[in-house]
Amino acid sequence: MRKLFLLIITLFSLNTFSQNQPDPTKELGVWYMYNGSHQISDKFGLKSMAHFRFFEVGDDMQQFIGRLGANYKFNKNINATVGYAFLNTDETFDINAGDFNEHRIYEDLNVKHKIASLNLAHRFRGEQRFFKSTTGNFFRYQLALGHPIDEKWSTYIYNETFLDFKGEAYNQNWFGAGFKYKISDIVKLQAGYQLINVNEIGNFNRIQLGIAITTNHRK
Repeated sequence: MRKLFLLIITLFSLNTFSQNQPDPTKELGVWYMYNGSHQISDKFGLKSMAHFRFFEVGDDMQQFIGRLGANYKFNKNINATVGYAFLNTDETFDINAGDFNEHRIYEDLNVKHKIASLNLAHRFRGEQRFFKSTTGNFFRYQLALGHPIDEKWSTYIYNETFLDFKGEAYNQNWFGAGFKYKISDIVKLQAGYQLINVNEIGNFNRIQLGIAITTNHRK
């Protein structure tokens, strides 16, 4: 009888604990972003990136990601990047359960063009992901549209779909929109919103605050 009583108490406690677990899909998170483009010659450049992604605004960091890539310009509208990314991710929300590291190799093909005053950008990305003794292969396609408001301000909207070569093909989708402000030819600021839909998990709402640095080392 005593063992049965302890078992009931344990099961009740576990059920209560699971019911009280916070739901990360109901929280408004934030991404603090740095993106860099550094032209070395007429054809070659470097792409750099660092993102600090939080489950909540200013609290409970979900992921750090840093990228560094070598970029080659075929012409003014087409360029390609090959690079490496490092990630440190906390899969849990509001629980100190440990992080894991991930390494990625990625390949981008970027194509841009204009329709009147509308700027269109296509990004085709292949990713090889190495984490937890597992290798994943992903393909991502992003369509982005930008429109100038005046000499300083512009607005943008984009959608990016992730395809997984293992398991179900559809993995996740990112949809975002926002504004950019040009401080100078070197520095731009960004503020926007992103809706992330992850297959079989749900939706995540994220504020995006970023800075973009563009440098030209040919001079």
